[in-house]
Amino acid sequence: MLRCLTAGESHGPELTGIIEGMPAGVPLTGDYISAQLERRQSGYGRGGRMQIEKDKARITAGVRGGLTTGAPICVVIENRDWSNWAEVMCSGTDAHIGERVVSKPRPGHADLSGAVKYNHRDIRNILERASARETAARVAVGTVGRALAEQFGIEITAHVTRIGSTVSSAGQLSSGEIRSRTERSELLCADPKAEQMMKEEIDRAKKEGDSLGGIFEIIVTGVPMGLGSHVHYDRKLDGRLAQALMSIQAIKGVEIGIGFIAGEQPGSEVHDELFYDTERKFYRKTNRAGGLEGGITNGEPLVLRAVMKPIPTLYKPLQSVDLLTKQPYEASVERSDVCAVPAAAVVGEAAVAFEIGKALIEKFGGDSLAEMQRNYQSYMEYVKQV
Repeated sequence: MLRCLTAGESHGPELTGIIEGMPAGVPLTGDYISAQLERRQSGYGRGGRMQIEKDKARITAGVRGGLTTGAPICVVIENRDWSNWAEVMCSGTDAHIGERVVSKPRPGHADLSGAVKYNHRDIRNILERASARETAARVAVGTVGRALAEQFGIEITAHVTRIGSTVSSAGQLSSGEIRSRTERSELLCADPKAEQMMKEEIDRAKKEGDSLGGIFEIIVTGVPMGLGSHVHYDRKLDGRLAQALMSIQAIKGVEIGIGFIAGEQPGSEVHDELFYDTERKFYRKTNRAGGLEGGITNGEPLVLRAVMKPIPTLYKPLQSVDLLTKQPYEASVERSDVCAVPAAAVVGEAAVAFEIGKALIEKFGGDSLAEMQRNYQSYMEYVKQV
């Protein structure tokens, strides 16, 4: 079973990801992971932290000569801002705990709930881990899953379909066209006209001290029929993918295929009819299910969407109450993103990639990539004969 853990704080010395269960022989390098980390940091509307951190992945275990060994993989991402926080954030008893104490919870964050739950009087103990900075480690471990998926011809593409009130019209493009266009986009948007309007919305929000959310879509092609299972709740791949996306900071909704629209349409316009010919075998002319039926992949592309709320750290102060004094105050911020939907889309790719990698290992087993590929080829031959 493929599993992972991340550790580290926003202003700690480093972020760490550990991945267990990756078969031996999968090509993997620090540069490959760093390329995805760079994508996460880019995007129009990002804040000052992205000017400080230039994330690079350093693999410290589980890879030798550019290939995984079958042992646990450890990936480290150093926080460049650590030098400014070492005395406050160090783990030793000599830490300057009394400096930079945070007692004012910010609306929309985990600050207040986390402080109450873990009995902290200094909210910094919550915000350091709840920070979206953690998603850098999430991208690193997810990219390891992507490395495995690519060995089976699976490609994962994300694009931003909405920011604020502006909607992209790129929904009818192929995943290849979307991927090509988003490589040239500052907002990971495949519709140039919509992208310009999105930028204008972001500029207006920044001027007004506000923030913007949006929606991104992830398309996974090359997925074989049969990943996941119908037999139990925690083996349903649609549930696992939805959970993976919902676990990303600021994500408030997930849909698969036509998603919520299915509740508005009659069954005849929701379900995908089945057809058969000797060349294509079983196929569908539509993909309203988004590639998943009964918790199992059906051979069509996976299509998932997630909505990201506007970032709650605003330059336009919101009302809150001090945890210690109980006095009201206006929340303030020194630096923040105006819009981070493109970054969330990259994190979403990683989250999906990890679940796909996990599903591949569950289905095709094996301690090495070569063994998995033999099992995969045998299964695909069987599928062709059905």
